[in-house]
Amino acid sequence: MGPWDVAEVLCFEHINRRTTWNYWTTRLPSDVDLPTNPTNVPSGARMHRCLSVDEILRLVARELLGSGLKATAVSLACSCRTFQDPVLDELWETQDRLIPLLKCLPQEVWQEESGVFTLQRIPTKAEWDAFRKHAQRMRNCKLDTSEDPLTSEILLALQLRTANEPFTPMLEAFECKQAEEAFIPFIPLFVSPRTSDINITFSEDTPSLVVASTISRFPTLCPQLESIKFNSLEWDSIVIDAVSEMLLACNRDFLHTFNVDSPLTEEAREVLYQLPNLSDLWVVIQDRTLLPPVVLPNLTSIDIDYDEDLEWLQGFREANLAKLESMAFHCESEQIGDFLGAFGSVVSTTSAQHTLSSFRFYTSSSWDPSYLALLPFKELKALEIEFYCYDGCSSKVDDDIITLLAQAMPKLECLKLGRTPCRTPTGVTAQGIIALASRCLRLSRLRIHFLGDSLAEVATVAEDISLTKDEPVVRREDCGLKHLEVGRIPIPPGSAVRIALSLLQIFPRILKVEYGTPEWGTVAETIEDFRRIGIFVGRAAGVGTGGLSGGA
Repeated sequence: MGPWDVAEVLCFEHINRRTTWNYWTTRLPSDVDLPTNPTNVPSGARMHRCLSVDEILRLVARELLGSGLKATAVSLACSCRTFQDPVLDELWETQDRLIPLLKCLPQEVWQEESGVFTLQRIPTKAEWDAFRKHAQRMRNCKLDTSEDPLTSEILLALQLRTANEPFTPMLEAFECKQAEEAFIPFIPLFVSPRTSDINITFSEDTPSLVVASTISRFPTLCPQLESIKFNSLEWDSIVIDAVSEMLLACNRDFLHTFNVDSPLTEEAREVLYQLPNLSDLWVVIQDRTLLPPVVLPNLTSIDIDYDEDLEWLQGFREANLAKLESMAFHCESEQIGDFLGAFGSVVSTTSAQHTLSSFRFYTSSSWDPSYLALLPFKELKALEIEFYCYDGCSSKVDDDIITLLAQAMPKLECLKLGRTPCRTPTGVTAQGIIALASRCLRLSRLRIHFLGDSLAEVATVAEDISLTKDEPVVRREDCGLKHLEVGRIPIPPGSAVRIALSLLQIFPRILKVEYGTPEWGTVAETIEDFRRIGIFVGRAAGVGTGGLSGGA
């Protein structure tokens, strides 16, 4: 039944229970058990749930707006008082910017000129009361103080009128980018006891005392906090203490997301790593920090920034991580060491090796990781290990390593080893690439250091390949790779056509090549030309022509 079937009955100035009853009894199945005299039945008693008028009105408004019929919904609200509140409620639930809300004040109160919004005078109490009806409908608020023209006079006017009440009393989620020193003290105006999601990125060089004084108020202002995200915090004792005290004061049963760019006190760490419903965690581990035994049965994703010391890993030994799916690590130390070996030995004592589908490691240093420690993680779909090449290529990935990874992780969809490939002629050969394509049929994105010369020498690759005596023949055309990053890998002059042919035979579904040299640009253009005229496309059903573009 469409929204207009309901609207034709509800579009009257007065809607009573008898009207609604008559409408629905003609449409409900005859075997539905309903009272015979609805006028004598108390509201909600034995009545079918669909007979709630307010609910029906909201569903009609929601369906109209969800179907892209915004103008129709607005016209309906303007022509029928019954629909005004439901349509306005739905519209404001999807409106998350502050300026459209401020424009609900009488036009003589505000002025907008050259993108700057100002108040001409303080709203009267009557104007403010009418305005508050719209403010209380907002469920989400997103601010960017570098773009949203919120002058101090606007904020002071809001503070004057709201007194001790929230400016948006029904707000559920608050997000602020580039929260500057002048704006941070006004953040409590926007959150409310119903706010469960807070996401704030603080501007650099903001005084720690200003940040800490606001953070410490959140548990009182928002007693139902479920998600906390703070970025760009200063790592000093004032902020660390404020964040830690905030965590200790929160309702621990509610928290499911804690992404905070700050170390914590020992007392706060004891609480954090045993939150019963925590599912998403980003945390900073500073210096030689020891973790308590980790018991996070509902954790699905964890992101850790750490220094060079690895003692904190022991907190995960035999940890309860029954639902863990994603792990990411960031380290800016110049001495990373055998992190993967230490990680593998600890996490192998948990169930994570059977549930982990994504592993990411990022560093801006050069590094030669030992990938063999990751072989037990057979469920991985995404493996990204990002490092830089300084004074020569630091990538030591060869055919043997790629083949072992492909054998151990057949479900891989994204494989990135190293940063953008450099000009050093090293890495995997065509043989390793073919082995990867043959085993990882779901592979969609690939970035590894490989030898361009080896592809130039394989202008014609066998249609089928038998990998070992014990494995069946696998057809490479089943590999779904669409996105290949080649960076500045050197290739022989005049080899563009041969390399394009080889890539199309190994990866017949390839759609995009990211390159950093003119030579690879020629390869990308050649692949696109071959696709345009239909070469190799017929070998992979459903493959269309895609763009092949260059990058930095």
